[in-house]
Amino acid sequence: MSSNVMFALSLTILAGLATGVGSVIALFAKTTNTKFLAGSLGFSAGVMIYVSMIEIFQKSRTYLSDALGDKTGYYLAVAAFFVGILFIGLIDYFVPSAEGDIGNLNEKDSRSVALKRMGFMTALAIGIHNFPEGLATFTSALRDPHLGIAIAVAIAIHNIPEGIATSVPIYYSTGSRKRAFIVSFFSGITEPLGAIIGYMILRPFFNDTVFGIRFGIIAGIMVFISIEELLPMAREYEKSKVTIIGVILGMAIIALSLLLFI
Repeated sequence: MSSNVMFALSLTILAGLATGVGSVIALFAKTTNTKFLAGSLGFSAGVMIYVSMIEIFQKSRTYLSDALGDKTGYYLAVAAFFVGILFIGLIDYFVPSAEGDIGNLNEKDSRSVALKRMGFMTALAIGIHNFPEGLATFTSALRDPHLGIAIAVAIAIHNIPEGIATSVPIYYSTGSRKRAFIVSFFSGITEPLGAIIGYMILRPFFNDTVFGIRFGIIAGIMVFISIEELLPMAREYEKSKVTIIGVILGMAIIALSLLLFI
């Protein structure tokens, strides 16, 4: 296995394991700093939206234009972008998140069976949602390591509250930190699994056209995740301006980091 593949896979694993970080924070912290959580989610959304629209989509257009011509390449890049939105939108529709708000998660509910089910359903939903995220991180890092790092960081940040959402209801229903952590941990492992499975299936077809289409799809997936999941979740945790500040800060920092690699 080449060093590029190992690097891309390592980034994807680290991003997925961030759910475990969220689980540890939830299970061992006495209080949850909702402002920090909302700001982090906003930051992650800002990074993902900026890098998707400014960098990843443009890479899709460039690869496809070089392979198929400017007009056809541009059309196909746009089509791939909306295919990505449709793909993750269908996953979101058929496997809805069961995350709830953080206030409700921290209440000791006497209905432990319902809480336990919520935790496991959340883990299942997050696990399925993480498949395309893993492929997005892996593909980007394989073709452009600097871009892959940026995407991995953004996804890792937004995986932290997912770890919280998974582990808290299981802990409150079972009293077992170990079980809550294990379930949360394995929901994050689906991220590198998505990368490995996608790589094994698509590897024989790697060329500029395939990479261009995949980048377009990845851009659509990441924009959808940011708008549908990250920003609403951030606003649910904290109603102040901290979310939009996080978004702008995320965009500014990723813009600066991309400029440094020109």
